[in-house]
Amino acid sequence: MRPVVRRLDLEAQRQMTAPTTVATAATANYGDTLTRSQRLTYVLMLGALVALGPFTIDLYLPAFPSVAADLATTDAAIQLTLTATTIGFGLGQLIVGPLSDAMGRRRPLLIATSVHIVASIGVAMAPTVEWVMAGRILQGMGAAGGAVVAMAVVRDLFGGQRLIRMLSRLALVMGFAPVFAPVIGSQLLRFVEWRGVFVFLAAYGLVVTVLGVFILVETLPPERRGRFSSTAVARRYRRLVKDPAFVGIAVVGAATFTTLFAYLSASSFILQEIYGLSAQQFGFIFGINSIGLVAGTQISARLMRRVAPRVVTAGGLAIMALGALALLISSLLNTGLLGVVIPLFFVIAPAGLVMPTVQVMALADHATEAGTAASLIGAANMGVAGAVSPLVGVGGNTPTAMAIVMLGALVVGQASLWLVVWRRTTSAVMA
Repeated sequence: MRPVVRRLDLEAQRQMTAPTTVATAATANYGDTLTRSQRLTYVLMLGALVALGPFTIDLYLPAFPSVAADLATTDAAIQLTLTATTIGFGLGQLIVGPLSDAMGRRRPLLIATSVHIVASIGVAMAPTVEWVMAGRILQGMGAAGGAVVAMAVVRDLFGGQRLIRMLSRLALVMGFAPVFAPVIGSQLLRFVEWRGVFVFLAAYGLVVTVLGVFILVETLPPERRGRFSSTAVARRYRRLVKDPAFVGIAVVGAATFTTLFAYLSASSFILQEIYGLSAQQFGFIFGINSIGLVAGTQISARLMRRVAPRVVTAGGLAIMALGALALLISSLLNTGLLGVVIPLFFVIAPAGLVMPTVQVMALADHATEAGTAASLIGAANMGVAGAVSPLVGVGGNTPTAMAIVMLGALVVGQASLWLVVWRRTTSAVMA
């Protein structure tokens, strides 16, 4: 397989525009010299890398009831396997991010995806739910490599409005993963047991590894790399957590992801066990919501050409909160399936408005530590979401419990936006 963007071409670009200081490294955007077809190749390739995470999380959602039955365990225990994945995803990002800033982007990616393949095979052979949880932690850690490296590569190559456009296009490709993952998972369950889903994930991880070997070029030259030591890593993390705007943005992102994961962890039980939908019907509704999420990411990119990212964030969070409130009211009034499905759409789709703005605001001022910044944002998203979303199961996997968790998360997100982020970010459109 021949790389579409040849390594020699990129190396020549580096020599022509090679930064000599940290300051120029932060402003040199190599991606501006790429052709349209080369940028499209990056979008598709990096989208495949990022999609490994959503596929790992979403593909087996329709199998929750069958996994619980096969392993003779409770619904709450199966939901904890989703939490285990998010914990692994968060830990993996904290490791891969600093590694990618010190070693370059390719090697940490290949190590992480190899871990994902081995873990997927391990889960496929799991005899107990505890074995599944352990394997899911490792799966999450492996999938983290694709997410961190993709975001860091985009920040290596682009800035300003082109960064916004590339992140939105990447979100478009990535967004189709949760659209197709439950559909593919539900169709796989027609022919294989739930273990076959993890064999499929191992195969997908192998494809991503091959892409990393033969197509992904190194975008972080040696002169722009930092040291990988406990002191250097701690210094980079300290610099980020001392930035109030970055911390506030991370809280907004974590609140958004907590809302999404409350939906992910409970929707299959609510729609299949309470309302009697089949796995295929659940996949259809899940797909509609995911299409709304994807549409939101593209609308977000267009809006950011005219208004500041913080304004788009405020609008998205407000619509999500109204949708969650409508869900709570309709569930308390017991209005039936439509009273759950319709408000859910207005919770999930507007999250697409918020996710790109969080990425843009978090990475814009931290180009020299893009991998670490991406990892910290991702770890906060997954860690908080994984810890909080199981509260829906504690509440009995009901629409009311899901709505309460969503509203609580969104209140925290709104507070962080208005009290911290708004005062410390600019109202200007990114140039």
